[in-house]
Amino acid sequence: MADVVVVLTTVPAGSKGEEIGRTLVEERLAACVNVLAPMTSIYRWRGTVERESEQQVIIKTTRDRVLALQARLGALHPYELPEFLELTVADSSSAYREWVVEATSEEK
Repeated sequence: MADVVVVLTTVPAGSKGEEIGRTLVEERLAACVNVLAPMTSIYRWRGTVERESEQQVIIKTTRDRVLALQARLGALHPYELPEFLELTVADSSSAYREWVVEATSEEK
């Protein structure tokens, strides 16, 4: 059975997270995408400390879809260097895992 993984990214606050999420689910690269409420992000970029309003995006997929997901996210994402953190899921219910696998299976 395929491994379920969670991928994290951030996007500028606004509608971009929903656009990306819908595209990833429609293209079967993600089973589910959660776009969280706006938050303040503080980070160092090119030697300067920045402060921006962003949204966390949580993507549920399978390990075998991660490379395609990363490539597509890079094409859709507005940032020069988008966050892409892949988190291993230690365990999940078998029903949920089966749903993620089915939802991300390439259509035949």
